[in-house]
Amino acid sequence: MEQLTTTEAPTTPTPAPSRAQRRGARTHRWRRDTVELAAVFLSVTAADLVATTVVHGPAGPVVLAASALALIATALFHSWWSHRHHLHGPPGPDAPAAPPAPEPKDPLHDFAQTALWRVRTTVQDSPGSLARVCTAFAERQVNIVSMQSHPLPNGTVDEFFVRAPQSLTRADLAALVATAGGHDIWTDPADAHDLVDVPTHVLALATRTALDAAELPVALRQLFGQCTIRQYPGAGRRGPAGVDGHVMRLPVPSGDLIELTRPHLPFTPTEFARAQALVELDTLLGPRVPDVRARLTLPAGADLTVRRADADDKRAALAMHGRCTPETLRKRYHGPVRDADRYLDHLLDARHGQALAVEAADGRIVALGHLMWDDDSAEVAVLVEDAWQRRGLGLDLMRRMSALALEAGVETVYAITHASNTGLISTMRRLGAPLDYQVEDGTLVITAHLAEAAEELPVPWPTRPGR
Repeated sequence: MEQLTTTEAPTTPTPAPSRAQRRGARTHRWRRDTVELAAVFLSVTAADLVATTVVHGPAGPVVLAASALALIATALFHSWWSHRHHLHGPPGPDAPAAPPAPEPKDPLHDFAQTALWRVRTTVQDSPGSLARVCTAFAERQVNIVSMQSHPLPNGTVDEFFVRAPQSLTRADLAALVATAGGHDIWTDPADAHDLVDVPTHVLALATRTALDAAELPVALRQLFGQCTIRQYPGAGRRGPAGVDGHVMRLPVPSGDLIELTRPHLPFTPTEFARAQALVELDTLLGPRVPDVRARLTLPAGADLTVRRADADDKRAALAMHGRCTPETLRKRYHGPVRDADRYLDHLLDARHGQALAVEAADGRIVALGHLMWDDDSAEVAVLVEDAWQRRGLGLDLMRRMSALALEAGVETVYAITHASNTGLISTMRRLGAPLDYQVEDGTLVITAHLAEAAEELPVPWPTRPGR
């Protein structure tokens, strides 16, 4: 049988009281006994006085009535005091817990009462310059969500994303930063998309550029905001590469030059380094177009394929031009086509935009669509072989290109044609987007605002590699 042994924790012996402690205890008991004895004598004296007054005094009944009223008043006061102490005093051990008091409302945590801003300023490259700006923000309840610094030879450009109370205007923010020592101040409203971590954002743009050469202009625009992008054949004609205030020049190994212009905000060397890295990646990977396809079945039963087109499709595209009538080519190119070979070199180059081809079952191209980047907008153009017109091919290409533009952050597309081209006008109207019309010397420019038609546009490709 097992023997159970209980082990008790050792107890610490209580030390014996010292002589001074014992003497203090005796003195305390003597004082308490004296006070209690004096209270007894005082009570006896008071009782004797009351009895003598009641029995022998002329106002004995009055004294008794007054004493009774005093006792009743004392009881009522005690009852009221106990009730008040129960309500307003600390809760007892069995009392239910009181609900927590609401915390004071912080305006920075009420997103409906705040606004996001992007603020950029130049400060001295000295200790404490950034701290002064941050302190100025804190004094006006402006919360810094993220920030980055761009070193300069004679200072530092600090860029902030802040959440500020709605009562602060653009002028208030600029004045706030100016009082903290900032200059060359630029402010602009921001949204939640701007809060992406900068390295993460750059890597995502590099991934898109690596998959598709047509994404390079889009990536540069998304990296730097609204800017004008031009590509020139020859670096020497536009000046040296680098940053010159509001102009950035990026050399391309092929000998061309990409020029970015941003009037509202100067570029920094840090931004030039990021852009140059994207251009070098694009050059290293060479021409590339993702292999994306979609099936298109017409009511008549023809089975077609819509896919991206590139320079390898030039011969098939030229053959399609040869099957088109002069009138069809005139409406597409706004006049006679004398050099389709040169046009197609540009249109099928992925660095200028995206080209879509509709391919028949026998491999012939029967329709072409072109989406060409142009600053913060894009030009769209469609050419459908005569034998395949009025079957919905032009509308399908236009809707896909509009969806691709929105995917790239471009919200307006425009088409240039003759005012007599009723087919293209009808196709643009069927996009379901608000349209603007401009006519000059018989040339019609139709601009579609795609944001209001985004829900009606299709997904360009069912599956996209690497996305």
